[in-house]
Amino acid sequence: MRGPSTVRVWCCAISVLLAMAIVGVSCKDEASPSEVVLYCSVDQAVAEPVVAEFEKQSGLKVLARYDTEASKTVGLVQRLRAEAASPAADVFWSSEVFHTIRLAREGLLEPYRSDVTAPWPEPFADSGGRWYGFALRARVIAYNTNALSADEAPASLEQALEPKWKGRLVMASPAFGTTGGDVASWFVHYGADRAREVLEQLKANDVRVVSGNSTAVRMVATGQADVCFTDTDDVYAAQRNGWPVAMHLLDQAGDGVLTIPNTAAVVRQGPHPEAAKRLMRFLLSERLERLLAGSDSHNSPIHASVADDYSEYAIRNPLDVDYGAVADVLPAAIETARDILQ
Repeated sequence: MRGPSTVRVWCCAISVLLAMAIVGVSCKDEASPSEVVLYCSVDQAVAEPVVAEFEKQSGLKVLARYDTEASKTVGLVQRLRAEAASPAADVFWSSEVFHTIRLAREGLLEPYRSDVTAPWPEPFADSGGRWYGFALRARVIAYNTNALSADEAPASLEQALEPKWKGRLVMASPAFGTTGGDVASWFVHYGADRAREVLEQLKANDVRVVSGNSTAVRMVATGQADVCFTDTDDVYAAQRNGWPVAMHLLDQAGDGVLTIPNTAAVVRQGPHPEAAKRLMRFLLSERLERLLAGSDSHNSPIHASVADDYSEYAIRNPLDVDYGAVADVLPAAIETARDILQ
């Protein structure tokens, strides 16, 4: 019969073995993780083939959480903020840059640097390495080709403000997605007073505000509106479906069109830091841009070698705008737009 001292010895031995096992499992998980958690605001149909290729190449399981069209990007951004004390995500792949910049400034993103990021173009990289931009889209004016010819459709923001478009224009809510960034860019490019005038003119023209860009394009395609503000990828998707939709770049006073990059960033203190680095490397690769350029989204690549192969999707005359400055005014611009357009 074992005495109390023998039992205590066995208990101590078992505790040590369990602790060693736990440490061993933890080290194994960090050295060779089996999964990575991705928050992604890119359209799920576009992102899923990319995720599948990464899984095939890496052997990692990607646990992906996507955003809805109605809360595009903002839903995941708010989730990242809510989880800041105990992050669930490893990587944030966003379809835009402005909210990513704000997350970086709030300390929710972690620097990532590698040989891949060393030559990254300055306009599309955070100076602290907390985010990188790639695979561009542009803001455009979509129009119904059954109702309008290319010459008749507005080819700039200023032309879309003309009284003849009263009741014929639709746009997504600035509270979500790329429309908010577009409106905020007006405040940076034109100045606050002129940006408010633009919004007042849209209100006077009875612009209809809907839940998302895809809804706006669908309304144009079905004849419920003649023109809308949207992104290149939504027009490409409509054309793939055979809808009567074409586009002009949403030029701002002849100075160019707002281009919006995808962004990728590592979430600070995410649960799988080594796997996050592997996913980041893939998201910033030439292969990723080829996949997106060849997808229904037809994003414009920033890697020169890829851009040469997809020159038909090049965005001519991009607006020279400071993304950080747009991010600065984003909340106030959204609030002003809501007050004026509601």
